[in-house]
Amino acid sequence: MATTQTNGSVGRPRVETDSMGKIDVPADKYYGAQSARSLIHFDIGDDSTPRDVMPREIIRAMAQLKKAAALVNRDLGKLDEEKTKLITEAADEVIAGKLYEHFPLRVWQTGSGTQTNMNVNEVISNRAIELAGGEMGSKKPVHPNDHVNMSQSSNDVFPTSVHVAVVGDLIHNLIPSLDHLAVALEAKAKLWATAVKSGRTHLMDATPVTLGQEFGGYARQIRLAIERVQSALPRIAEVPLGGTAVGTGINTPVGFPQQVIALLAESSGLPITEAVDHFEAQGARDGLVEASGALRVLAVSLIKICNDLRWMGSGPNTGLGELHIPDLQPGSSIMPGKVNPVVPEATLMVCWRVIGNDATVAWAGASGNFELNVAIPVMGTALLESIRLLSNAATLLADKTIDGLQANLERTRAQAESSPAIVTPLNKIIGYEAAAKIAKHSVSHGQTVREATIALGFVERGEITLEQLDKALDVLSMTHPG
Repeated sequence: MATTQTNGSVGRPRVETDSMGKIDVPADKYYGAQSARSLIHFDIGDDSTPRDVMPREIIRAMAQLKKAAALVNRDLGKLDEEKTKLITEAADEVIAGKLYEHFPLRVWQTGSGTQTNMNVNEVISNRAIELAGGEMGSKKPVHPNDHVNMSQSSNDVFPTSVHVAVVGDLIHNLIPSLDHLAVALEAKAKLWATAVKSGRTHLMDATPVTLGQEFGGYARQIRLAIERVQSALPRIAEVPLGGTAVGTGINTPVGFPQQVIALLAESSGLPITEAVDHFEAQGARDGLVEASGALRVLAVSLIKICNDLRWMGSGPNTGLGELHIPDLQPGSSIMPGKVNPVVPEATLMVCWRVIGNDATVAWAGASGNFELNVAIPVMGTALLESIRLLSNAATLLADKTIDGLQANLERTRAQAESSPAIVTPLNKIIGYEAAAKIAKHSVSHGQTVREATIALGFVERGEITLEQLDKALDVLSMTHPG
């Protein structure tokens, strides 16, 4: 990355001017006056905390948009060839991740993202000037507002960039991670198709199931999560570019948004489309709320799956002990040899964060007034964090837990056979009341259902034969209709 030495010294500030007057700007930074003011006026949070700084995905998406806008403005006769070349070259450097140190602004700023839009405009402008052999802080041959921001407004550019970033992360990160997890769960479902165990409802013994059926259910939850995300993508991918300030498209040449969006879709490889109604697209952020809702459902699914894994892996001697979860870390600083279900626990914490982020997105989405939602930065940041955390957690859960799970098949079958709920098939032979009597006798006398049935005289009286009894009490046969 090129650095700038203005007036012969990196450490000496340069003076920049905007509509509010002059202000000192660090000589070695490409941002300008408006960004410098933002650093003063929005000193909220910590610039060393990633959650407080505008996400790089949004900055990259904005640079992609600025490049496309410059090319279209040129084609429409609004921007000359030289300025277009300089803007696109500078934007390419941002897209390539070379200039991120010049984007220090916090998420906590005006709700339209105006400060970040100007941060991007200023960085591209000053870098373009430098590429042309000029000096930052001089009269600007490539102006941040007049040229880089031509035919645009923060009110349509910033939300468009957020949507592009979110769609990209959903498609390239979350969906592949979820597919990876679903494949791992499906492999266990196939492996344990006949591994019979006690079912449980209300945390109490119920009729038998197989481990394969349980893991097939988990896999289906993840497949449905993928479907929910995919079904929401067309609405998340609708962008408000072209509405400019209030949705009317003022200061935008005819054909501008359509051509920019086409270029943006082509360069990003994402299914970006123009909003059907620009007033909906700027006054509301319902697409982002819908995306967050799909992530919330996924988080709820993962909580269920991880809690089941922790229950089945509890022990090793005093819990259910049906599964062995891979040992990854010492589990205690005081109890030697103790291990814990660390990855499921970490995943649970991710899910709780995601549910909290969803609450943020929901409240923020409800904060639109008339022609603009005024909480877009926090919505984008919360969503991108949720996507990142869920993508990482899903991959980790598959690789560090699901793949290495081992089943205690003898224990699971023994528990299934000892469950009083296996009396259920006897309903068809001796009736519900008699079967209930057997179940209660089994529990109170510490006997199996078979032993209790014989002890209570049902075989001796001829109400059921031993052959019927053994056939009815085959636990694997209870895991399917019949």
